[in-house]
Amino acid sequence: MQRGRPKSDRLGKIRSLDLSGLELLSEHLDPKLLCRLTQLQELDLSNNQLETLPDNLGLSHLRVLRCANNQLGDVTALCQFPKLEELSLEGNPFLTVNDNLKVSFLLPTLRKVNGKDASSTYSQVENLNRELTSRVTAHWEKFMATLGPEEEAEKAQADFVKSAVRDVRYGPESLSEFTQWRVRMISEELVASSRTQVHEADSPEKPPEAGAAHKPRPALKLEPLHFLQCHSKNNSPQDLETQLWACAFEPAWEEGATSQTVATCGGEAVCVIDCQTGIVLHKYKAPGEEFFSVAWTALMVVTQAGHKKRWSVLAAAGLRGLVRLLHVRAGFCCGVIRAHKKAIATLCFSPAHETHLFTASYDKRIILWDIGMPNQDYEFQASQLLTLDTTSIPLRLCPVASCPDARLLAGCEGGCCCWDVRLDQPQKRRVCEVEFVFSEGSEASGRRVDGLAFVNEDVVASKGSGLGTICLWSWRQTWGGRGSQSTVAVVVLARLQWSPTELAYFSLSACPDKGIVLCGDEEGNVWLYDVSNILKQPPPLPAAPQAPTQILKWPQPWALGQVVTKTMVNTVVANASFTYLTALTDSNIVAIWGRL
Repeated sequence: MQRGRPKSDRLGKIRSLDLSGLELLSEHLDPKLLCRLTQLQELDLSNNQLETLPDNLGLSHLRVLRCANNQLGDVTALCQFPKLEELSLEGNPFLTVNDNLKVSFLLPTLRKVNGKDASSTYSQVENLNRELTSRVTAHWEKFMATLGPEEEAEKAQADFVKSAVRDVRYGPESLSEFTQWRVRMISEELVASSRTQVHEADSPEKPPEAGAAHKPRPALKLEPLHFLQCHSKNNSPQDLETQLWACAFEPAWEEGATSQTVATCGGEAVCVIDCQTGIVLHKYKAPGEEFFSVAWTALMVVTQAGHKKRWSVLAAAGLRGLVRLLHVRAGFCCGVIRAHKKAIATLCFSPAHETHLFTASYDKRIILWDIGMPNQDYEFQASQLLTLDTTSIPLRLCPVASCPDARLLAGCEGGCCCWDVRLDQPQKRRVCEVEFVFSEGSEASGRRVDGLAFVNEDVVASKGSGLGTICLWSWRQTWGGRGSQSTVAVVVLARLQWSPTELAYFSLSACPDKGIVLCGDEEGNVWLYDVSNILKQPPPLPAAPQAPTQILKWPQPWALGQVVTKTMVNTVVANASFTYLTALTDSNIVAIWGRL
């Protein structure tokens, strides 16, 4: 399993896994590894030495879990498995009847616990919950009635939670652990609801001019246009399993124009699609390959007659470590670069040089190539310019917007790194120049960065360093304050609220011309942020993550006679004018949205 590549579908296709009787400890359950089992439905962890279950395993499709004969002392981590139907916990000496009730409350879809029907326990939990809610609500009303106007609301509300846990009682003493656990939850929900109501009540009293200078733009109106299964293996309409990984819009043919042609990759195919009509204009297949990344460049070539002609070239790469340079209009491959011995995770062309291509591989290297200009037979002869060594697998590449020919950023399994890529320097093999950390002195400093994009020449959007958030940070301020340090804390401008999922490798993108950041999630939604509006807010910006401007809900198209629900959107990209938006899923569906 350790050899499984994050973007390989080998781990992603495993449905059942038996890890019983291996003397496993809790620390052996590596979330980074297990979260790759995206389709796992049955997991056997029985007869081990587990004291806890990590709360970030990311197994959202798990239906059967066996944890018998371990040393578990708490069940609250089971709430991360919302689809669980069967659970085995016998032989865990520290679990009590209170934990059985917690399990029934946390997992409403559970049918069997320890081989027995769970319905009777559900009935008991419902009765307890109904009575406890009633009693806590009554206690709240009585408590609030005794408060004086001078008392500080937040302190009073904290005191209420303590008093509710202390005073609200119901049921036998043997169930007191469960009832106090639920009383605390109900109390905190009441307090949170009260704070929201107070905030909403206070809002209209603000002066009308407050914040008027930076009034949010109205929500963009987008509608789903097309749903395509153009990457199906053997062109089978039954294929809802091929995972789609990356897409990129073709560069516009004229300055100021915009493109409606998008390239998508997944499985053994690369497709070029017209977003307006939904027609697949071109399809390139390489049997035995799995494409992970695509990137466009626009070359100005000279024909045999001496005429200059603009030519779009599409680079595609993946599992086999090869880069294929595709003549899209003619529909053939006009060059192959044997770039790496291991799979290529991502690639991108330099915005400063139309023939310079970066490739990032699971061999922990990033290589800069010059693909050159094609000869009269449309053949390329690529040359290697630089090799950049990484300490972990590079996942995303991002030339620095203000100096793309001098610095390259990469989001890696181990964090965010930067290299000097100036070609006038003598060294042709280089190590990381600077590592960026997102929380000084925090465990988050070395975490995977699986989303990276420049929003403008200064602001970087990155994802992965903090759970459920996207970070906006200043390149200029961060770089300007680094001195000679090799590890630098980024200057955070704001944080954006995102899905709390533990799953990784959801790629974010930016639409710089519009100041928009985009990211998919595990339920088929598209999170859209108007970053320009957020950054215009007067400092200091709120510490709490900023809510998305919009969330486009998965429209649940029909396939094979049934609705496709809760698919993962691995990547979302919009064209420069934000007239079309393309979302790729792990269920072989290309979704195209259009702006009204």
